[in-house]
Amino acid sequence: EEEEEEEEEEEEEEEEESVRYNTTDGKLNRGVAVLHTTNLLGRSDKKEQAIALGWCIEILQGFLLVADDIMDNSLTRRGKPCWFRKVGLSAINDSILLDSSVYAVLKAHIKSEPCYLDCLELFLDVTRKTSYGQGLDLESESLSLSDFTMERYSAIVQYKTAYYSFYLPVALAMHLCGHNRPEQLESAKLILLQIGHYFQVQDDYLDCFGDPKVIGKIGTDIQERKCSWLFITAMSLASEEEKTLLGEIYGQTDEASVARVKELYHKLPLREKYQEYCTKTYQDISAAIAEDKSGLPKEAFSDFLDAIHKRNK
Repeated sequence: EEEEEEEEEEEEEEEEESVRYNTTDGKLNRGVAVLHTTNLLGRSDKKEQAIALGWCIEILQGFLLVADDIMDNSLTRRGKPCWFRKVGLSAINDSILLDSSVYAVLKAHIKSEPCYLDCLELFLDVTRKTSYGQGLDLESESLSLSDFTMERYSAIVQYKTAYYSFYLPVALAMHLCGHNRPEQLESAKLILLQIGHYFQVQDDYLDCFGDPKVIGKIGTDIQERKCSWLFITAMSLASEEEKTLLGEIYGQTDEASVARVKELYHKLPLREKYQEYCTKTYQDISAAIAEDKSGLPKEAFSDFLDAIHKRNK
């Protein structure tokens, strides 16, 4: 019996280490957004519940990132070695434990709230959508480069990033505050998914043009043959000769090939195209916020947008 207790304590300590390693050192924007939106809706009396929901998202993200890093064979995350680089493939089990921890925290802190079932169903739905996005992303490895279109890219981004990073925090706060009629949620979702798309395009750009010391990870989109905004845009700007070259070396893992892709990215007017995209997207989303019918304070959207606009990490 004592041995069983010791083993259980050891397992709990390992789980705690996994949670700490994989949920801290990030920007915590998703978790903070729940509290911020709750305050904007005038429900500061729900502060404790909003904090709990915020940590549920951060733990969910920890699960998603641990799994994503294994699948992408990544090196670093948030300026540290990826979790699986430290513990090996037992990180797969740790990711499952992180996922289950979301629902343990949710039950402990939200079960007595009227919104419990709505929040539970939202977490399940968004996790499933994010998994679809990850599947689409992984499928890109076996597709022809001619299948890398903006339509496909938009689908990957919407499901893999935008739902859990932008819609989930605001929707949880809306449920918590009882501001959750279907039309209100739908109106908010349309804007938040646009912001999510903008965020991912920035991520793709920083993967190549960002400073690894600033962004906290070493970009690997080229080696992983990602269906990225940079690649699709580069192909639309390249000459026939440059397209042929990109087709031959994109996705190669040797340093020389990666360097040649980056050299071509720098040669093409990608930075100018990116700046044009950022300016137009910011204006378009700002216009959508002005016309929003969700009933949310405009800051629920504009604060998100301003936080990511012109970011360098």
